[in-house]
Amino acid sequence: MAPHDWLLFAVFVLFAGITVKPLGGYMAFVFSGRCASNPFLGLFERAFFRLARIDPSSEQNWIDYAAALLIFNLAGLVLVFGILLLQGLLPFNPQGFGAVAPDLAFNTAASFVTNTSWQSYAGETTLSYFSQMAGITVQSFLSAATGMAVAIALVRGFARRNHETVGNAWADVTRAALYILLPISIAAALVLASQGVPQTLGGPVNATTLDGTNQILARGPVASQEAIKLMSGDGGGFFNANSAHPYENPAALTNLFEIVLMFLIGAGLTNTFGRMVGNERQGWTLLAAMTVLFALGLGIIYSAEAPGNRHFAPLGIDQLAGPLQAGGNMEGKEVRFGIAGSALFANVATDTADGAADAVYDSFAAIGGGMLMANMMMDEVIVGAPGSGLYGMLLRAIVAVFVAGLMVGRTPEYLGKKIEAPEIKMAVLALLVLSTTILVLTSAAVLLPAGLAGLSNNGPHGFSELLYAYTSTAATNGSAFAGLNANTPFFNLTLALAMLCGRYLVIVPVLAIAGSLAAKKQVPSSAGTLPTDSLLFALLIVAIVLILGALTFFPALALGPLAEHFSMPQLF
Repeated sequence: MAPHDWLLFAVFVLFAGITVKPLGGYMAFVFSGRCASNPFLGLFERAFFRLARIDPSSEQNWIDYAAALLIFNLAGLVLVFGILLLQGLLPFNPQGFGAVAPDLAFNTAASFVTNTSWQSYAGETTLSYFSQMAGITVQSFLSAATGMAVAIALVRGFARRNHETVGNAWADVTRAALYILLPISIAAALVLASQGVPQTLGGPVNATTLDGTNQILARGPVASQEAIKLMSGDGGGFFNANSAHPYENPAALTNLFEIVLMFLIGAGLTNTFGRMVGNERQGWTLLAAMTVLFALGLGIIYSAEAPGNRHFAPLGIDQLAGPLQAGGNMEGKEVRFGIAGSALFANVATDTADGAADAVYDSFAAIGGGMLMANMMMDEVIVGAPGSGLYGMLLRAIVAVFVAGLMVGRTPEYLGKKIEAPEIKMAVLALLVLSTTILVLTSAAVLLPAGLAGLSNNGPHGFSELLYAYTSTAATNGSAFAGLNANTPFFNLTLALAMLCGRYLVIVPVLAIAGSLAAKKQVPSSAGTLPTDSLLFALLIVAIVLILGALTFFPALALGPLAEHFSMPQLF
């Protein structure tokens, strides 16, 4: 590994790490409701709640909380769907784009409402500025706020005792968007704009290239969408090339800044969890488990890409790093980022459920692309998107406590709450959603002509393209192996189904667990209680994540990226 690659990884870890405690403390302050007493912050909150007729002190049980979030998200789905269908009649459309096809409009609406950001279209040639701002960008805020609200409800379940309620969904979503997502995204947008990311309502411009030809340059309100897409876990690109486009990600500095943005809230929420349950070490334990899994994935991806394509060597192609080139497998990667910047971005994006990409994942080596899939198959609990990463990891922690109790005969308790049949049933149900959705829909795509028609490759890589698509959508990531032609009615509808199942069939069991835990009394620790704030428990969670992922998905990975990797020598 080159020294500058080590430096990049170290700087990322440093900047991501130093934000955890202060941001985690601030989010605990916000979700505890103390922001309402602040003379400045409380002014906006009280005005909004009065306008929306919301009483934040009126709390809900888990059923009412879940119903509120589902209704809210359904309204967002209908709104975005309507905006896309009526796009040609709406303002801020200097490109003159017409209505989006119904199946694509439904897929896109489901994508951004579920915090997935799967895009079966090229943004600069399909969506107007109004659709980008009022549809895509707004849902990036609201979908992230929904995930954060669910996570906070689950945290309250652990923190409370003998309670019938888990909070107020309307208040939690509002506070997440108003006090956390909006201020950080404004600051981030200003930073990106200062580095050359466009922020304008002006239409495309014509430019004359060096060889004298005319080129149309798309632009628009990019910086504002870029900031929230990265921070929210949505990841949808204003341009088809996403963060590989120089208008979304101009330089190595913005690349590092965008990677940190993806980690920001998900990592900070682990500290918020520790503070709200009264033991910060619990949060550090979860973050330690995430860090081990993150380092494992980054090591595999980098080691797969850095040596380059071994089959190029007999052709005399130089793939070594030097003053004039980054070296390694540079197919599909930007020279301004190199292997280290691309590998780090890809690993963070698939760890955080963020569909952003600064390289073409379809061009990664078989093992590198397989690791990207594996990150998502672990349900993106390695920091994850805002909220969903935390509650996904807490589901694994619940399973880890139960398994440890079975192995050593200790009481299955977590944070003073007995883990009993209702919690385990709901946790297992939530964990089964991802695997069932991915494997069933991938199988259907492999068997049906409509699914095979979208492939641009045969054999193991073609299977990997299908597997990646359904993994990405069910795990609410949204990135893609770009070789798949997904803009067909079959893929638009089945991928939308994967997104809806992967989001809402997980949220409901999580909230059921929150309600069950909140109603329980606190059990004092005893000699039979398993310590859950230690490195040993963090490693136990890592083992649970890896074992569950391997048992479920290894056969599918063996048919795709592993088969491609081991069959490559036969091609030469």
